[in-house]
Amino acid sequence: MAGDYFEVEDVVKSYDSGIFRRILSYLKPYRKLVALIIIALMVSTVGELVLPIIQQKVIDEAVLARFLTIRLDKARAAAISTAAQAEIERLKAFPKSYIIDAYLFVPQNSKLRLPALVENELQDAGVIETEAWYVFTVENGADDPSYAVIEEHPDLFITSPLPPSSDYYAAAIKRSDLQALGTNVIAAVRHADISFIVRGALSLLVILIFVFICTFFQTWNSSLVGQYVMKDLRLALFKKTASQSTAFLSKHPVGRIVTRLTGDVETINEFFTSVLIAFLKDFSIMIGAFITLFILSPRLALVTALTLPPVLLIATISRTKARDAFRNQRIASSRVNAYISERLSGVQVVQLFHAEKKSSREFNERNAELLRANLSEMYVFAVFRPTVEWFSTFTTAVVIAVGSNMVLNLSLSLGSLIAFVNLISMFYFPVTDIAEKYTMLQSAMAGGERIFALLDTEEYIPDTGTKNLERRQTHGHIVFSDVHFSYKAGEEVLKALSFTVKPGEMAAIVGYTGAGKTTITNVLTRLWDIDSGTISLDGNPIQSIPLEQLRQAVLPVLQDVFLFAGTVADNIRLGLPLSDEQVMEAAKAVYADEFIRSLPEGYQTKLSEGAANISSGQRQLISFARVIAHNPAVVILDEATSSIDTETERLIQLGMQKVLAGRSSIVIAHRLSTIRHADRILVLSGGTIIEEGKHDELIARNGIYANLYRLQFGGD
Repeated sequence: MAGDYFEVEDVVKSYDSGIFRRILSYLKPYRKLVALIIIALMVSTVGELVLPIIQQKVIDEAVLARFLTIRLDKARAAAISTAAQAEIERLKAFPKSYIIDAYLFVPQNSKLRLPALVENELQDAGVIETEAWYVFTVENGADDPSYAVIEEHPDLFITSPLPPSSDYYAAAIKRSDLQALGTNVIAAVRHADISFIVRGALSLLVILIFVFICTFFQTWNSSLVGQYVMKDLRLALFKKTASQSTAFLSKHPVGRIVTRLTGDVETINEFFTSVLIAFLKDFSIMIGAFITLFILSPRLALVTALTLPPVLLIATISRTKARDAFRNQRIASSRVNAYISERLSGVQVVQLFHAEKKSSREFNERNAELLRANLSEMYVFAVFRPTVEWFSTFTTAVVIAVGSNMVLNLSLSLGSLIAFVNLISMFYFPVTDIAEKYTMLQSAMAGGERIFALLDTEEYIPDTGTKNLERRQTHGHIVFSDVHFSYKAGEEVLKALSFTVKPGEMAAIVGYTGAGKTTITNVLTRLWDIDSGTISLDGNPIQSIPLEQLRQAVLPVLQDVFLFAGTVADNIRLGLPLSDEQVMEAAKAVYADEFIRSLPEGYQTKLSEGAANISSGQRQLISFARVIAHNPAVVILDEATSSIDTETERLIQLGMQKVLAGRSSIVIAHRLSTIRHADRILVLSGGTIIEEGKHDELIARNGIYANLYRLQFGGD
């Protein structure tokens, strides 16, 4: 079944370090650009992680500005334990702590944490002030807006100089008194906080713009690198395929090789643009977010970490299920594609034998299998994504519950708690993204495996020739000596084949189908190498002649003429720097000029794919013109007139003597009318020569040739 063939093709690997390294090796020519991409990735990641930190700073130090207020009067100090007094002394050393009048103000964002027993003792003794205060620094003079407010309401503020400078002092006011002063006064007193908020907002804007620029640079250039790598891979694959032997090409369908150069290479592009960079970004965000959580609060970060094992377990199970679902989906998709291709190619047979219902039933079975495979893949992600989102929400809820208690206990600032919630969201998004891009990684591994399998294949004709063969000195003396050849081991096609073609001689080879006529063309041009024996050109074994020179000297016109999409003139030149006049001369030599000029644009007429817009006879004439333009020493006509109508055949026969003049030629034909005037006719049967002579001699001999002649022309 066609589906079974494609099933063998769809080998899916989840991860292969060897393939991964080989894919990355194609980045070497672009390592500077890759380094810049990684730098941009790191900068954008740091920028994204800094955003919650800035938010936390703005909230704690400007928006809320919460302080723990402790009374320092001697009466209360005498009523508390030595341990509690030691804690108060420790708090005095906190950064940005102020002693104003009989109060110690400790900023809550200092991550202070009082032992529970000490905190309860201080609260019971009335040492911790229950009313909220606002604490700030003031510069002496009219330049500070809060200075005038303090001068106007001295009874509401308490102040204390800040050593060693006398230009600044600390001030404090109860928040209830500050609220009563009105909006304008509040703005004057808190102008430093407002400035800090503005600077924080501008910092956020600048970082966001910078992150955008870095992300754009990273995305654009990773796509660019992907395109460059695709170009290199396609070129390497094309060169490799074009240099392989005909034996290799005969074992690999064209569709499979085209898939390697297109679909499989595209998966590598997706690997660089959608997988590799995304994985690096996701892992860096996860690691960075986790480190930032521990910096903000190790205690709360540990609570967050305890929720991770279930998520990692679910991600592992999901990855395994996704791999199996992806494999089944690829196999089912290949079966559907193979069935469609086969049935559409043979749709006329299906219709003629009334097999539409049977084909529809069989296609429905394969289509249903593909549906089940797709639904299975969808089911995996339909379960995984909501599960991860549930754990993300659950973790956020736990953090809010624990963090809120810590905020109330003065061991965590509210800004840190808000930053925690944002960082948890940043942490869980990459978890989902990595799992969903896992199928792309599998596809890249499978595509890379098939690409490198093709690149590692070494089935080519070795070009070891060192004997230079100049065209002007090539006479075209061909000798086959005891040649044995088989396409498959044990199934010889040529058996002890020996014959000679003298310079300038026209030798015709005839025989029944399967006698080995076309094989002679293949081994003479080294499309295949012989098993044993010797083939020589002008006394030189063809293995000693460089392939390029050999194939310039010996040029066949194959049975199936192939013309490329392009102009008629380009198909005659086929890479040679020939002028228009030389192209026309070659066409005139085979009487192709007249029909070419009758085309809509003459020699510049565009041929469609396979030259379907001209007749088979006209394609044959153009192929003859191409041979004449390339001027080989030896011409092989392999069934070259098998598809030509009578009128075109007459034109070729008129031009053949001129075309082959001065050249050795081997004409392989079923239509014996084209070879009656050959210098020698070789009759091939079972891979060896059994008759040899001129036309009349062989007819008189009444052997296989005479039998072929009578079968073709209806003689007795």
